Amino acid sequence: MSRLNLSLACWNYDRTRALADETVKPDGIDLNYLDMPVEETFFRMVRNREFDVAEMSLSSYTVSLFKDSPFIAIPVFPSRFFRHSCIFVSAKSGIKEPKDLIGKKIGVPEYQMTAPVWIRGILSDHYGVPVDSVDYYTGGEEEPGRPEKQKLDLPGNIRVHSIPQDKTISQMLRDGELDAFHTARAPSTLDGINVLRLFPDYPQVERAYYRKTKIFPIMHTVAIRRDVYEKNRWIAQALFKAFHEAQRRTYEDLKETAALKAMVPWLGAVIDETRAEMGDDYWPYGLDKNYATLETFLRYHYEQGLSKRLLKPEELFAPETLEAFKI
Repeated sequence: MSRLNLSLACWNYDRTRALADETVKPDGIDLNYLDMPVEETFFRMVRNREFDVAEMSLSSYTVSLFKDSPFIAIPVFPSRFFRHSCIFVSAKSGIKEPKDLIGKKIGVPEYQMTAPVWIRGILSDHYGVPVDSVDYYTGGEEEPGRPEKQKLDLPGNIRVHSIPQDKTISQMLRDGELDAFHTARAPSTLDGINVLRLFPDYPQVERAYYRKTKIFPIMHTVAIRRDVYEKNRWIAQALFKAFHEAQRRTYEDLKETAALKAMVPWLGAVIDETRAEMGDDYWPYGLDKNYATLETFLRYHYEQGLSKRLLKPEELFAPETLEAFKI
Protein backbone atom coordinates (compact mmCIF):
# COMPACT_ATOMS: atom_id res chain seq x y z
CA MET A 1 0.00 0.00 0.00
CA SER A 2 1.42 3.37 -1.01
CA ARG A 3 2.16 6.00 1.63
CA LEU A 4 1.25 9.67 1.43
CA ASN A 5 4.17 12.07 0.98
CA LEU A 6 3.81 15.32 2.94
CA SER A 7 6.14 18.25 3.53
CA LEU A 8 6.47 19.44 7.13
CA ALA A 9 8.13 22.79 7.88
CA CYS A 10 9.20 22.95 11.53
CA TRP A 11 12.19 24.11 13.52
CA ASN A 12 14.64 21.65 15.04
CA TYR A 13 13.19 20.96 18.49
CA ASP A 14 14.04 18.11 20.84
CA ARG A 15 10.31 17.28 20.95
CA THR A 16 10.09 16.90 17.15
CA ARG A 17 13.53 15.42 16.43
CA ALA A 18 12.19 11.87 16.22
CA LEU A 19 10.04 13.01 13.30
CA ALA A 20 13.01 14.70 11.62
CA ASP A 21 15.28 11.64 11.92
CA GLU A 22 12.38 9.29 11.09
CA THR A 23 12.60 7.20 14.22
CA VAL A 24 8.91 8.07 14.54
CA LYS A 25 6.82 7.87 11.38
CA PRO A 26 3.16 8.90 11.17
CA ASP A 27 0.83 6.09 10.14
CA GLY A 28 0.67 5.97 6.34
CA ILE A 29 2.77 9.12 5.85
CA ASP A 30 6.31 9.84 4.68
CA LEU A 31 7.37 13.26 5.95
CA ASN A 32 9.82 15.55 4.22
CA TYR A 33 10.94 17.46 7.33
CA LEU A 34 12.11 20.96 6.40
CA ASP A 35 14.12 22.45 9.28
CA MET A 36 13.99 26.24 9.15
CA PRO A 37 13.60 29.20 11.53
CA VAL A 38 10.06 30.00 12.55
CA GLU A 39 10.03 33.42 10.86
CA GLU A 40 10.72 31.80 7.49
CA THR A 41 8.22 29.00 8.04
CA PHE A 42 5.43 31.36 9.09
CA PHE A 43 6.06 33.82 6.25
CA ARG A 44 6.12 31.15 3.55
CA MET A 45 3.12 29.24 4.89
CA VAL A 46 0.88 32.24 5.51
CA ARG A 47 1.82 34.17 2.38
CA ASN A 48 2.24 31.37 -0.15
CA ARG A 49 0.91 28.17 1.51
CA GLU A 50 4.06 26.38 0.38
CA PHE A 51 3.95 23.38 2.75
CA ASP A 52 1.47 20.60 3.35
CA VAL A 53 1.96 20.88 7.12
CA ALA A 54 3.77 23.55 9.12
CA GLU A 55 4.49 24.86 12.55
CA MET A 56 2.48 28.08 12.77
CA SER A 57 2.06 31.07 15.01
CA LEU A 58 -1.10 30.49 17.05
CA SER A 59 -2.16 34.08 16.42
CA SER A 60 -1.51 33.99 12.67
CA TYR A 61 -3.49 30.78 12.46
CA THR A 62 -6.39 32.29 14.40
CA VAL A 63 -6.39 35.40 12.19
CA SER A 64 -6.55 33.15 9.12
CA LEU A 65 -9.80 31.59 10.35
CA PHE A 66 -11.52 34.94 9.76
CA LYS A 67 -10.21 35.19 6.22
CA ASP A 68 -10.47 32.26 3.80
CA SER A 69 -9.56 29.69 6.49
CA PRO A 70 -6.84 27.99 4.42
CA PHE A 71 -5.54 25.84 7.30
CA ILE A 72 -6.77 23.45 9.97
CA ALA A 73 -4.71 22.88 13.12
CA ILE A 74 -4.05 19.88 15.32
CA PRO A 75 -3.63 20.37 19.11
CA VAL A 76 0.16 20.08 19.09
CA PHE A 77 2.18 22.97 20.52
CA PRO A 78 5.87 22.84 19.57
CA SER A 79 6.57 26.22 21.16
CA ARG A 80 5.51 27.51 24.57
CA PHE A 81 7.14 30.37 26.43
CA PHE A 82 6.60 32.55 29.49
CA ARG A 83 6.86 36.07 28.07
CA HIS A 84 7.56 38.36 31.03
CA SER A 85 11.22 38.14 29.98
CA CYS A 86 10.38 39.55 26.55
CA ILE A 87 9.35 43.08 27.51
CA PHE A 88 12.28 45.40 26.89
CA VAL A 89 12.55 49.10 27.72
CA SER A 90 14.78 51.96 26.68
CA ALA A 91 16.77 53.47 29.53
CA LYS A 92 15.80 56.88 28.15
CA SER A 93 12.07 56.15 28.63
CA GLY A 94 12.11 56.32 32.42
CA ILE A 95 9.99 53.16 32.58
CA LYS A 96 10.50 51.39 35.92
CA GLU A 97 7.29 49.39 36.35
CA PRO A 98 4.50 48.11 34.08
CA LYS A 99 2.11 51.04 34.59
CA ASP A 100 4.82 53.38 33.29
CA LEU A 101 4.12 51.88 29.85
CA ILE A 102 0.80 53.73 29.64
CA GLY A 103 0.96 56.47 27.01
CA LYS A 104 4.28 55.25 25.62
CA LYS A 105 5.52 54.16 22.17
CA ILE A 106 5.82 50.37 22.04
CA GLY A 107 7.71 48.57 19.28
CA VAL A 108 6.46 45.21 18.04
CA PRO A 109 7.61 43.29 14.93
CA GLU A 110 3.98 42.58 13.99
CA TYR A 111 0.88 43.51 15.96
CA GLN A 112 -0.63 40.06 15.37
CA MET A 113 2.42 38.10 16.61
CA THR A 114 1.54 35.55 19.28
CA ALA A 115 4.17 36.68 21.81
CA PRO A 116 2.88 40.29 21.90
CA VAL A 117 -0.72 39.04 22.11
CA TRP A 118 0.21 37.24 25.33
CA ILE A 119 2.28 40.18 26.60
CA ARG A 120 -0.51 42.71 26.01
CA GLY A 121 -3.04 40.40 27.65
CA ILE A 122 -0.86 39.78 30.69
CA LEU A 123 -0.09 43.48 31.08
CA SER A 124 -3.81 44.27 30.90
CA ASP A 125 -5.05 41.47 33.18
CA HIS A 126 -2.33 41.57 35.82
CA TYR A 127 -0.74 45.04 35.73
CA GLY A 128 -3.50 47.47 34.73
CA VAL A 129 -2.05 48.45 31.33
CA PRO A 130 -5.00 48.55 28.89
CA VAL A 131 -4.27 47.40 25.35
CA ASP A 132 -5.43 50.72 23.92
CA SER A 133 -3.40 52.85 26.36
CA VAL A 134 -0.24 52.83 24.21
CA ASP A 135 0.77 53.37 20.57
CA TYR A 136 2.27 50.39 18.74
CA TYR A 137 5.01 50.69 16.13
CA THR A 138 5.61 47.75 13.79
CA GLY A 139 8.62 46.88 11.66
CA GLY A 140 11.77 44.82 11.45
CA GLU A 141 13.50 43.99 14.70
CA GLU A 142 16.99 43.61 13.20
CA GLU A 143 16.35 44.20 9.48
CA PRO A 144 14.37 47.12 8.00
CA GLY A 145 11.12 46.60 6.16
CA ARG A 146 9.22 43.83 7.93
CA PRO A 147 5.48 43.95 7.08
CA GLU A 148 2.51 42.27 8.74
CA LYS A 149 2.07 38.82 7.13
CA GLN A 150 -1.70 39.28 6.96
CA LYS A 151 -3.69 42.45 6.45
CA LEU A 152 -5.42 43.43 9.69
CA ASP A 153 -8.71 45.24 10.21
CA LEU A 154 -8.37 46.62 13.72
CA PRO A 155 -10.87 48.71 15.73
CA GLY A 156 -10.25 52.44 15.91
CA ASN A 157 -9.08 52.44 19.52
CA ILE A 158 -6.05 50.29 18.62
CA ARG A 159 -3.33 52.58 17.28
CA VAL A 160 -0.74 50.83 15.11
CA HIS A 161 1.89 52.69 13.10
CA SER A 162 4.84 51.62 10.94
CA ILE A 163 8.40 52.61 11.78
CA PRO A 164 10.46 54.28 9.00
CA GLN A 165 11.47 51.83 6.28
CA ASP A 166 15.18 52.46 6.85
CA LYS A 167 15.12 51.83 10.62
CA THR A 168 14.90 48.83 12.95
CA ILE A 169 13.11 48.50 16.26
CA SER A 170 16.31 47.42 18.02
CA GLN A 171 18.09 50.61 17.01
CA MET A 172 15.11 52.84 17.80
CA LEU A 173 14.81 51.27 21.25
CA ARG A 174 18.51 51.83 21.95
CA ASP A 175 18.28 55.44 20.79
CA GLY A 176 15.12 56.19 22.78
CA GLU A 177 12.92 56.72 19.70
CA LEU A 178 10.76 53.91 21.06
CA ASP A 179 10.08 53.50 24.76
CA ALA A 180 9.59 49.74 24.97
CA PHE A 181 9.47 46.58 22.89
CA HIS A 182 7.23 43.48 22.97
CA THR A 183 8.81 40.62 21.06
CA ALA A 184 9.78 36.96 20.89
CA ARG A 185 13.52 37.39 20.24
CA ALA A 186 15.71 39.46 22.53
CA PRO A 187 16.94 42.52 20.59
CA SER A 188 20.61 42.72 19.64
CA THR A 189 20.82 46.04 21.51
CA LEU A 190 19.97 44.47 24.88
CA ASP A 191 23.00 45.50 26.93
CA GLY A 192 21.66 46.21 30.43
CA ILE A 193 22.59 49.87 30.00
CA ASN A 194 20.67 51.43 27.10
CA VAL A 195 18.17 48.58 26.75
CA LEU A 196 16.91 46.62 29.73
CA ARG A 197 14.26 44.07 30.66
CA LEU A 198 11.15 45.43 32.36
CA PHE A 199 11.28 42.38 34.65
CA PRO A 200 14.97 41.68 35.37
CA ASP A 201 13.92 38.99 37.87
CA TYR A 202 11.70 37.35 35.28
CA PRO A 203 12.14 33.69 36.41
CA GLN A 204 10.56 34.51 39.77
CA VAL A 205 7.87 36.67 38.15
CA GLU A 206 7.00 33.95 35.65
CA ARG A 207 6.83 31.26 38.32
CA ALA A 208 4.47 33.45 40.35
CA TYR A 209 2.34 33.98 37.23
CA TYR A 210 2.14 30.22 36.65
CA ARG A 211 1.24 29.52 40.27
CA LYS A 212 -1.56 32.07 40.06
CA THR A 213 -2.96 31.14 36.64
CA LYS A 214 -1.69 27.61 35.82
CA ILE A 215 -1.02 28.97 32.32
CA PHE A 216 2.09 28.01 30.34
CA PRO A 217 1.53 30.24 27.28
CA ILE A 218 1.18 28.48 23.92
CA MET A 219 3.04 30.19 21.07
CA HIS A 220 2.80 27.83 18.09
CA THR A 221 0.54 25.09 16.84
CA VAL A 222 0.77 22.75 13.84
CA ALA A 223 -1.40 23.56 10.84
CA ILE A 224 -2.34 21.45 7.84
CA ARG A 225 -3.22 23.09 4.56
CA ARG A 226 -6.98 22.67 4.36
CA ASP A 227 -7.03 21.31 0.82
CA VAL A 228 -4.57 18.58 1.84
CA TYR A 229 -6.62 17.75 4.94
CA GLU A 230 -9.94 17.57 3.07
CA LYS A 231 -8.53 15.01 0.64
CA ASN A 232 -7.26 12.75 3.44
CA ARG A 233 -8.85 13.64 6.74
CA TRP A 234 -7.21 10.69 8.47
CA ILE A 235 -3.88 12.53 8.40
CA ALA A 236 -4.92 14.83 11.28
CA GLN A 237 -5.05 11.95 13.76
CA ALA A 238 -1.98 10.26 12.24
CA LEU A 239 0.08 13.42 12.64
CA PHE A 240 -1.25 14.10 16.14
CA LYS A 241 -0.26 10.59 17.26
CA ALA A 242 3.21 10.94 15.74
CA PHE A 243 3.92 14.32 17.33
CA HIS A 244 2.73 12.95 20.65
CA GLU A 245 5.04 9.91 20.39
CA ALA A 246 8.02 12.09 19.44
CA GLN A 247 7.35 14.25 22.47
CA ARG A 248 6.99 11.19 24.75
CA ARG A 249 10.48 10.09 23.76
CA THR A 250 11.84 13.51 24.67
CA TYR A 251 10.21 13.34 28.09
CA GLU A 252 12.03 10.00 28.60
CA ASP A 253 15.34 11.42 27.39
CA LEU A 254 15.12 14.34 29.83
CA LYS A 255 14.54 11.95 32.74
CA GLU A 256 17.55 9.78 31.87
CA THR A 257 20.15 9.68 34.64
CA ALA A 258 22.81 7.34 33.20
CA ALA A 259 24.11 10.13 30.97
CA LEU A 260 22.82 13.60 30.17
CA LYS A 261 21.08 13.78 26.80
CA ALA A 262 20.94 17.58 26.84
CA MET A 263 23.85 19.95 27.51
CA VAL A 264 22.52 21.26 30.83
CA PRO A 265 24.79 20.36 33.80
CA TRP A 266 22.05 20.20 36.43
CA LEU A 267 19.41 18.89 34.06
CA GLY A 268 18.05 16.38 36.57
CA ALA A 269 17.46 19.08 39.16
CA VAL A 270 15.77 21.33 36.60
CA ILE A 271 13.45 18.53 35.48
CA ASP A 272 12.65 17.55 39.08
CA GLU A 273 11.83 21.16 39.94
CA THR A 274 9.70 21.56 36.82
CA ARG A 275 7.75 18.34 37.50
CA ALA A 276 7.19 19.37 41.12
CA GLU A 277 5.84 22.74 39.96
CA MET A 278 3.91 21.74 36.83
CA GLY A 279 3.36 17.97 36.96
CA ASP A 280 4.82 15.15 34.87
CA ASP A 281 3.17 16.34 31.64
CA TYR A 282 4.43 19.90 31.88
CA TRP A 283 4.24 20.55 28.12
CA PRO A 284 0.84 19.01 27.34
CA TYR A 285 -0.60 18.39 23.89
CA GLY A 286 -4.30 17.86 23.19
CA LEU A 287 -7.33 20.05 23.80
CA ASP A 288 -8.50 19.08 27.29
CA LYS A 289 -5.29 19.84 29.20
CA ASN A 290 -4.89 23.15 27.37
CA TYR A 291 -8.49 24.34 27.39
CA ALA A 292 -8.10 27.12 29.97
CA THR A 293 -4.86 28.37 28.38
CA LEU A 294 -6.47 28.47 24.93
CA GLU A 295 -9.57 30.21 26.32
CA THR A 296 -7.36 32.93 27.77
CA PHE A 297 -5.44 33.34 24.52
CA LEU A 298 -8.63 33.54 22.46
CA ARG A 299 -10.06 36.15 24.84
CA TYR A 300 -6.91 38.24 24.44
CA HIS A 301 -7.06 37.82 20.66
CA TYR A 302 -10.65 39.07 20.61
CA GLU A 303 -10.07 41.93 23.07
CA GLN A 304 -7.12 43.12 20.99
CA GLY A 305 -9.18 43.38 17.81
CA LEU A 306 -7.61 40.41 16.04
CA SER A 307 -10.63 38.06 16.17
CA LYS A 308 -13.99 39.19 14.84
CA ARG A 309 -15.78 37.11 17.46
CA LEU A 310 -14.77 35.21 20.57
CA LEU A 311 -13.83 31.70 19.46
CA LYS A 312 -14.03 28.54 21.55
CA PRO A 313 -10.88 26.39 21.76
CA GLU A 314 -12.51 23.41 20.03
CA GLU A 315 -13.11 25.59 16.94
CA LEU A 316 -9.36 25.72 16.32
CA PHE A 317 -8.68 22.05 15.68
CA ALA A 318 -9.52 19.19 13.35
CA PRO A 319 -12.41 17.29 14.97
CA GLU A 320 -10.62 13.98 14.38
CA THR A 321 -8.01 15.00 17.01
CA LEU A 322 -10.45 15.84 19.80
CA GLU A 323 -11.17 12.26 20.85
CA ALA A 324 -9.54 8.85 20.50
CA PHE A 325 -10.66 5.23 20.53
CA LYS A 326 -10.67 3.16 23.69
CA ILE A 327 -10.53 -0.59 24.17
